[in-house]
Amino acid sequence: MKRLFAFLAVLFFAFSSFAAKVDTIAVQSTLMKKKIRCIFITPNQTIDTEHFPVVYVLHGYSGNAIRTIEQDIPDLAAQADIYKMIFVLADGGFDSWYFDSPVNDQLRYESFISKELISFTDRNYPTIMQREKRAIYGWSMGGHGALFIAMRHKDLYGAAGSICGAVDFRPFVHAYGIEKSLGDFSSHERSWETHTVSYTASSLKNKELKLIIDCGLNDPLLEINRSLHRKLTELKIEHDYTERPGAHDAAYWSKASAFQLLFIHHYFMQS
Repeated sequence: MKRLFAFLAVLFFAFSSFAAKVDTIAVQSTLMKKKIRCIFITPNQTIDTEHFPVVYVLHGYSGNAIRTIEQDIPDLAAQADIYKMIFVLADGGFDSWYFDSPVNDQLRYESFISKELISFTDRNYPTIMQREKRAIYGWSMGGHGALFIAMRHKDLYGAAGSICGAVDFRPFVHAYGIEKSLGDFSSHERSWETHTVSYTASSLKNKELKLIIDCGLNDPLLEINRSLHRKLTELKIEHDYTERPGAHDAAYWSKASAFQLLFIHHYFMQS
């Protein structure tokens, strides 16, 4: 860990003269008939023809894009310059869970991110429009969202990461707004199951996605992350899995984010 942070510090000072561009834009969602606030962080462009890989960043329950760059992962702008990546952050709703709700047509965040937002980003920013240069990661609700979306759209994303992800939310049947998106558990038990990462992982084949999963030892979601790790191992799906001291809070997410972005950067370089 010390070596990683020393490496990041060297890179930070090496690139400190650069200044990533941060745009806040209300992106129209035709599917949900509303505008959604999004933040686009673009690294310093040294030549006009330079294009960059893209990482979509999904916040947790009750979060938003502004809170992400101010509190949860405050060094994203610096990381954009260090790794030469574009970061895209969308307000994912207070409790959307990043899937298309089967009971509420106004909740279509999976389609917004993987169709409308990718299309908007590729039209308006200097992206490399290949799945091998596109990744998605997040924490808590966003950790679930990142893995769920990537597993269902393997043609769009080459890598996905989850930090303290709520990868199986069935223990929380009366909390976190999930009933609003899936209906009550007793009447929609099958739908609850099929919308979890734990279920969706069964569709994976080895090496279809580069995966990294991380959870704190004091996190209440640790056991469901361990369960996902065991399932992926049983399915012989290669993935990077880490447990380290920490709780379900921004201090842990920010530290884990440094590891996940390094992992994603290596994937981009290798691909």
